[in-house]
Amino acid sequence: AKATPATVNADIASFLPQGQMLTPYPACLHSQNAAWLPACLRVQMLMPLVPAQSQRRCCIPTAMMGDVQFIDYEYSGYNYQAYDIGNHFNEFAGVNEVDYSLFPDRALQEQWLRSYLEAYKEYKGFDKDVTEKEVEVLYVQVNQFALASHFFWGLWALIQAKYSTIDFDFLGYAVVRLNQYFKMKPEVTALTFPE
Repeated sequence: AKATPATVNADIASFLPQGQMLTPYPACLHSQNAAWLPACLRVQMLMPLVPAQSQRRCCIPTAMMGDVQFIDYEYSGYNYQAYDIGNHFNEFAGVNEVDYSLFPDRALQEQWLRSYLEAYKEYKGFDKDVTEKEVEVLYVQVNQFALASHFFWGLWALIQAKYSTIDFDFLGYAVVRLNQYFKMKPEVTALTFPE
């Protein structure tokens, strides 16, 4: 049988603990959300693909200068620049003890993005001067992809809750990520690119 938003939500509800729900619950996987992300992000497809980890805890610097040990490399690959940065900002909040008050504010994001763009342009052999417009464009892109990251990791965690044998509260993590998606969606969808 073909899955519909109602059957998907009923299936999700079957393994949610009593009293725990996604807000606004029945619409969590509604076609509006599934359609908004590709439509919003389609305009981003011209942005650079960069080596990406897709999760923050990708490497551990060791005591020897210049020596880095990579972990969880199964999540690495190429991804959109803004997705990797947006996901990085989301994971400021943590995984086991998630606290979105730790998500960087606009000033910190803009400072970080300016430094990132300077290093990226220098690496690419361009003039490393960064304009306010470049920072603002990347800020909007990063926050749109941060929203996509919440949706992606929320769905991933729902699947893990059903099938993983790892001792982790995947369902609780899914609820946190999808609730953050719905909380941030109005603010992020209101962002506009500079002229």
